Amino acid sequence: MRESYNSMKRRTLLKSSIVSLGATTAIVNAPVVHAKKKIRWKMVTAWPKNFPGLGAGANHLAKLINTMSAGRLQVKVYGAGEIVPAFEVFDAVSNGVAEMGHSAALYWKGKVEAAQFFGGAPYGLTCQEMNAWLYYGGGLELWRELYAPFNLLPAAAGNTGVQMAGWFNKEINSLEDLSGLKMRIPGLGGEVVKLAGATPVNIPGGEVFTALKSGAIDATEWMGPYNDLAFGFYKAAKNYYYPGWHEPGTTMECIIHKPALEKLSKDLQSIVLRACQVVNQDMSAELTVKNAEALTVLKTQHGVQVKRLPDDVLIKLRGLSEKLVTDLADKNLSIKKVYQSFSAFRKQATAWHEISERAYFNKRAI
Repeated sequence: MRESYNSMKRRTLLKSSIVSLGATTAIVNAPVVHAKKKIRWKMVTAWPKNFPGLGAGANHLAKLINTMSAGRLQVKVYGAGEIVPAFEVFDAVSNGVAEMGHSAALYWKGKVEAAQFFGGAPYGLTCQEMNAWLYYGGGLELWRELYAPFNLLPAAAGNTGVQMAGWFNKEINSLEDLSGLKMRIPGLGGEVVKLAGATPVNIPGGEVFTALKSGAIDATEWMGPYNDLAFGFYKAAKNYYYPGWHEPGTTMECIIHKPALEKLSKDLQSIVLRACQVVNQDMSAELTVKNAEALTVLKTQHGVQVKRLPDDVLIKLRGLSEKLVTDLADKNLSIKKVYQSFSAFRKQATAWHEISERAYFNKRAI
């Protein structure tokens, strides 16, 4: 018997209703997707706001994190003095006042004396060697072990390469010429010139030019031609010495408030740490270019006299450096542990570079 038209119509309507009901139920039971809340961090730095090189490195790091996280983690940079003074970056991040800091480990002698080796040590590791020690020679693990009691996780976030020895208001012809000088020089380098008879002074970068110009200090090291030109040191002193025996491969650090980092998702944690590695490499590449350009400007436009420290001075400073770190290692177990790793790696790297980097540079014609 054929199904009537009305019966067919009722059955079609019933099926339609069931399908419609199922679709509605699926929509009701679908998970509700909410836009993720943006996480906002503060980065305090030891550098003047937007300062070329170092300040730019901090800005680049923040921008990278913002971009790589697609805006989920947004970092705002504050220059020295905007939230805390330059030399209070360590405490600010340790206490959670800011989630990140950009500075140099050699500033924290009074807090973690062994940390100075992770900034730069006299007659120590070059930029390339420093990165190799940190990433593949056990250095980074030692660094993080030192900072752990302070709720901090350090990461390399820039490198100056070999610095200049500094600006002096008189010629340096012998070690005795350092005696009595007041020189802005922090870290282990400052302790070495103290052994040579000078008075080391540690003041923030933003105060160095005024101190040199006024005669409050007689000499200063800062970094290299690019940053030194930006500060205008050539207006206060004309004797510009090399090489930077005190900081041959100074690492800039990003210090992270560890509890804040651990609250992030795993992918955001990875983004923060990988961004530090990118900036670490980028800064050394940029400064290689900028220092070369700035050196030409200093010599040709400002009449700066670029001079090499006498061999006798460099040899004696090296002897004082070795005595200093040996004495420190004998008195401090943390320093001994770090220095043993540092010096063993330096010895190994030097043996290779004698027949690679040094052999090539000695024969390269310019």
